[in-house]
Amino acid sequence: MIAPLAPAAPRNLLPLVPDLSWQENALCAQAGPEFFFPAPGSSTREAKQLCGACEGRVACLEYALAHDERFGVWGGLSEKERIRLKRVRG
Repeated sequence: MIAPLAPAAPRNLLPLVPDLSWQENALCAQAGPEFFFPAPGSSTREAKQLCGACEGRVACLEYALAHDERFGVWGGLSEKERIRLKRVRG
């Protein structure tokens, strides 16, 4: 007799490790960290423009929101913009 298969893990337990595959093709990998983590008061315009052209922008932003990234530009948003977005989302 063949033993029955073990039940599958519930879907909400499967992603214990976040999917970081978006990082492989992220445009930020081609720029230095100072580009996305500028000195206080410096412009984030160039980083946001690069993010706007990146196919991983949405995944990057969701990662930053889920992991409470407090510094730098992530997914095209600054720290203050991410805080506002989190408030709007509830």
